[in-house]
Amino acid sequence: MQHPDRSPCDAMLTLAMPVALEEDVLDFLLLHPAWAAGFSVLEAQGMGPGAAYPSSLEQVRGRGRRKLVLIAGIDADLRLLVQALAAQLPKPDIAYWISPVLCHGRLA
Repeated sequence: MQHPDRSPCDAMLTLAMPVALEEDVLDFLLLHPAWAAGFSVLEAQGMGPGAAYPSSLEQVRGRGRRKLVLIAGIDADLRLLVQALAAQLPKPDIAYWISPVLCHGRLA
């Protein structure tokens, strides 16, 4: 028996940022529950062109500590969230992408 989640969800916004910006971004999201009613925060590491390595250890390793924030929602709302976040925190080291969500629900 399936128990679908009644809230609609067709997209996933992923925000990737340096650890130093985590609290600013999370504070913004908590102030906008209509766009981000719930989200997950994950530890990550970033590397490649454009990546910043603020500490000596990160420079030696060639990868920087990052946080990923995952927000499931409606594509149009997530795009508005990105616009508002960019206006509030115009930081080039915050990357984002929006992916389709094919299925969404809860197990019970």
